[in-house]
Amino acid sequence: MKLLPLEYGKFLVKVARASVEELLLNGRKLSVPPNTPSELFEERGVFVTIKTFPADQLRGCIGFPEPIMPLIEATIDAAISAATKDPRFPPMSPSELENVTFEVTVLTPPELLNVPPEKLPEAIKVGRDGLIVRCGFASGLLLPQVPVEWGWNEEEFLSQTCLKAGLPPDCWKSPYCQVYRFQGQIFKEIEPYGDVVEEKI
Repeated sequence: MKLLPLEYGKFLVKVARASVEELLLNGRKLSVPPNTPSELFEERGVFVTIKTFPADQLRGCIGFPEPIMPLIEATIDAAISAATKDPRFPPMSPSELENVTFEVTVLTPPELLNVPPEKLPEAIKVGRDGLIVRCGFASGLLLPQVPVEWGWNEEEFLSQTCLKAGLPPDCWKSPYCQVYRFQGQIFKEIEPYGDVVEEKI
């Protein structure tokens, strides 16, 4: 995985927050900053996670699993969607900006696991991999940090990803379902408007 230096991670997190501020306060979409490092124009998958502070409860999380657009543009779009379009939550209000933290997870391209279903738990590793389960038109994704936060083992991680897709928890055992793994590099605010660190899971 091509790792980004911390300074670029800080840049992405600040852009994620600025994107939501610009939309909620001024009703406009943030333009790509002119001082954006050239490396951040590479196409990468990315997710933006917004959490309440200090309770650390999920407030929104949306992103792009595949590298379909420049990372800086994907971060802006994902941040806006996480704040306003996550179907699990109402859109954020401006008053919430001081009570949430922003987290940006930069992804590697998803890798299809070509192993028999019974070997899938051995092919993934909690604390390293994120998962995507696809079966028919259903698809579910969980980021690498999620099973660590919940204390799941590999089989539980697979089952929870199936549930995220709206499928039965044991669907990963079906030969008709596809399972992908990917890795992520996580940058997050310690507190609202605070310092940004790289989180190791």
